[in-house]
Amino acid sequence: MLHWALIFLVIALIAGALGLRGVAGTAAEIARVLLYIFLVLFLVSLVLSLFAII
Repeated sequence: MLHWALIFLVIALIAGALGLRGVAGTAAEIARVLLYIFLVLFLVSLVLSLFAII
């Protein structure tokens, strides 16, 4: 999932450099949402693995 967030970030940067503001905004928003989902899943798996050790 982090891979997709980085892909959409690159798309947003390229679209922003080319002046395609609508595409850049959409791609940046998708990248941000995917990054938040990735972080939440990472934290959940981290907490669950800490409890599994004890």
